[in-house]
Amino acid sequence: MPDFRAHCTPATAEPSEITLSADESHHLVAVNRARAGDTVVAFDGRGAEWICELAVDRKNAAVLKVRFKQKARPLPFEITLGQALPKGPGMDAIVRKATEIGAARIVPLESERTQVHLDADRSDRKNEKWQVAALEAAKQCGNPFLPEILPVQKAGPFMEGARGYDLKLIASLQPGARSLKGVLAAFRSTHGRAPKKVLWLIGPEGDFTPAEMSQSQTCGFEPITLGPLVLRCETAAVYALSVLSYELQNSG
Repeated sequence: MPDFRAHCTPATAEPSEITLSADESHHLVAVNRARAGDTVVAFDGRGAEWICELAVDRKNAAVLKVRFKQKARPLPFEITLGQALPKGPGMDAIVRKATEIGAARIVPLESERTQVHLDADRSDRKNEKWQVAALEAAKQCGNPFLPEILPVQKAGPFMEGARGYDLKLIASLQPGARSLKGVLAAFRSTHGRAPKKVLWLIGPEGDFTPAEMSQSQTCGFEPITLGPLVLRCETAAVYALSVLSYELQNSG
């Protein structure tokens, strides 16, 4: 895989040339030091990729000459991460790792124990920052699909409105939480296939409250154990997405 990747939004599906935005041009030419003649993979975040040659290495308007187009196949499953906001820069790291693992959607949540509460302006700025983190991660790992990052939502109403999923999971420290492998095996036994659309909720520092856990089960979420140790929410998110992705990729 070429070292250079750039995000783009071409005006047509079959461009012969692509002029990158100022930000993407600066990152490609000034930061990554690409030069005229280098191969660059331009991608739109929805699976389309254009294999290009850097024709004009301007730092504010780089021009790519398209050699050919290719379309990446999406994963055969779709994982949505509902993540209660952690303190500090933890959400940035979670967004990056979720992008690398291939999550289709990330929903930042405010739960009862969430210590970060954002007004509308701060929420919009945070969402823009998370979009940038996802883009950077996609460039680094070669993921041609950018995850959808929804606005911050309240955990309770989000649970109530969660529809259209084959399986809804919530990480739990409570006794009686089931193993992921057992829940997936039960789903296959009942439906004759692996789930295609899965939602997984991960709590904040201190986890979801007992009331929220009870509400989640009323809304059809299955409590899943992540093992005997108490994990940081950043670790829990990466662990949960990784094991679920692995199981779904090897379900056939």
